[in-house]
Amino acid sequence: MLNRRTLLGSLALPLCATSALAQAWPDRPVRLVVPYAAGGPTDTVARLLAERLSASLPQRVVVENRAGGGALIGTEAVARAPKDGSTLLFTTVVHAVHRALHGNRLTFDPAGDFAPVALVGVVPQVIMVPPASPVRDMPGLLDYLRSGPRAYGSSGAGGSSHLGVELLKSMTGVQAEHIPYRGTAPAVVDLIAGRIALVMDSVATGAAQVRGGTLRGIATTGPRRSSALPDLPTVAETVPGFAATTWNAVLAPSGTPDATIAAVSAAISAALADTALQARLVELGVEVPPAPERTIDAARRFVAAETAKWEKLVADAGIRAD
Repeated sequence: MLNRRTLLGSLALPLCATSALAQAWPDRPVRLVVPYAAGGPTDTVARLLAERLSASLPQRVVVENRAGGGALIGTEAVARAPKDGSTLLFTTVVHAVHRALHGNRLTFDPAGDFAPVALVGVVPQVIMVPPASPVRDMPGLLDYLRSGPRAYGSSGAGGSSHLGVELLKSMTGVQAEHIPYRGTAPAVVDLIAGRIALVMDSVATGAAQVRGGTLRGIATTGPRRSSALPDLPTVAETVPGFAATTWNAVLAPSGTPDATIAAVSAAISAALADTALQARLVELGVEVPPAPERTIDAARRFVAAETAKWEKLVADAGIRAD
């Protein structure tokens, strides 16, 4: 049971809210389901958050990896989980395109079966080319893609590395053939060998390649320059309005009591205010939203906007699931 001192100290909630939240909090460890394999960038961020939450919450937060099916297996498991706050989903931009990619084949509704709890962070991507490429900057990249048939690699249909390049194509009119891989790692291998022209990868993994000189970074894809690669311009400096990020958000099964969602959201916001955690996330390329953007309403607006944006792109580009 969540006592008054713990609740006030860790969540800084009003005294009048403590009783209701204490009654609503699950009486067993909280499962934070990551629909990806252990060891990846999403899993790493989830574990850092879970560790910080476990230090302040009445129940331990345990990361559970349920990989497979393009994040469908883990997501479905949370949709069918008890609606008491004991099972939460730690997801990415892929949640915004499940419906567009899979349609009637889905066994859950990405919007109707989930309640956004908190936006944990936004992760820009970085456009990379081989060291021997003639491309040095964004205008040069656009000219290069217009000058002849080129190919780009991605982690697979509907992933952030795929969607980002398709958005660039739609906003600039350039062309490039999509070559899907089973993850960005094998795509980067072919990129280093010069077999494809570019890869757009999360700065969480791509920044090391750029800093080490293995690949040349051209631009990052967030609305602001990335703290992980501050010397690189953004795509938006050449293509105004362009933004193609992945992100991490926590969702609960719809029907979870409002008081429980409020408690979880407040706990996450408090955890993200910790300077040590923020510093570690920045190292991973994760941009933590400021406190006013860590609310439930802000998470709802963010997920809804991302869903509308990417569903339209998927439809317009005719993207289909692998």
